[in-house]
Amino acid sequence: MESLATGVQGFVTLFARLMMVAIFVLSTLGNKIPHFSETVDYMASEGVPQPKLALFGAIALLVLGGLSVISGAWTRIGASFLFVFLVAATFFFHDFWSYADPALAAQQQGQLIHFMKNVAIGGGLLMLVGFGAGPWSVDGWIATKEAEAAGAASRPRRSSSKDKDKAKDTSAE
Repeated sequence: MESLATGVQGFVTLFARLMMVAIFVLSTLGNKIPHFSETVDYMASEGVPQPKLALFGAIALLVLGGLSVISGAWTRIGASFLFVFLVAATFFFHDFWSYADPALAAQQQGQLIHFMKNVAIGGGLLMLVGFGAGPWSVDGWIATKEAEAAGAASRPRRSSSKDKDKAKDTSAE
């Protein structure tokens, strides 16, 4: 029954990681990289300091974090990278609090929805930081191998005939 639970947990966590990272990977490969100059211009219009450098940094965080979370290798670090990106992007691009004019209520509502969506994604990323990627991941595979090695090292070793002969030789001295 334990292996069934591990299998279900592995599948669910893998699927959740793929779902969570899809938005980051697709927006990077489909928008930020192919439309680099336009993205820099948009970032500048939103008040992002050093937008070209910031975009290079964002792409690095997104690619490294995305690959890490998808593969489940160094997942906690990768999820942290994505979380850092998400906090900065949310602050600069979904600043619903700056829409004080009642005529802009629809835009404020839209930005609030995006802000809350990012809060939810951020919560999922923090769960990955706290609990890891699950059993169907590189991190999970390494943890399993480490546990197996620790278990093997803690088990008493059976004496072989060579060990008995060696014990006899040292006792005769």
